[in-house]
Amino acid sequence: MHEIGIVSGILKTVIDTAREAGASRVVRVLLRIGDMCEVVPESLDFAWEVFREDDPLTLEAALEVEEVHPRSRCLVCGEVFAHDRFHMRCPACGSGDTHLECGRELDIVSMEIETDD
Repeated sequence: MHEIGIVSGILKTVIDTAREAGASRVVRVLLRIGDMCEVVPESLDFAWEVFREDDPLTLEAALEVEEVHPRSRCLVCGEVFAHDRFHMRCPACGSGDTHLECGRELDIVSMEIETDD
């Protein structure tokens, strides 16, 4: 379950950034996760619920996830096409020579904090 490592790293970054900003608490964290990362949403949510309690800054922080579906470009004919994790052949020419343009993201997009000010 690599979601534990993902959440651990995200929370470290979020907590460090929130402290630097003088936050009294983290309200919300928005992630962008590509399908190709093979993150199991239920496992990610579970790990978030468990590990956010380790620090008072993130105790009640909500996690929101923006899913990014795979899109590739065919290196033979130039076709840009959406696909799932397993079917990356170009639908126009049938070539398997493709380049993944998006779908592997694992980014912290934003976080909302509260300060005492």
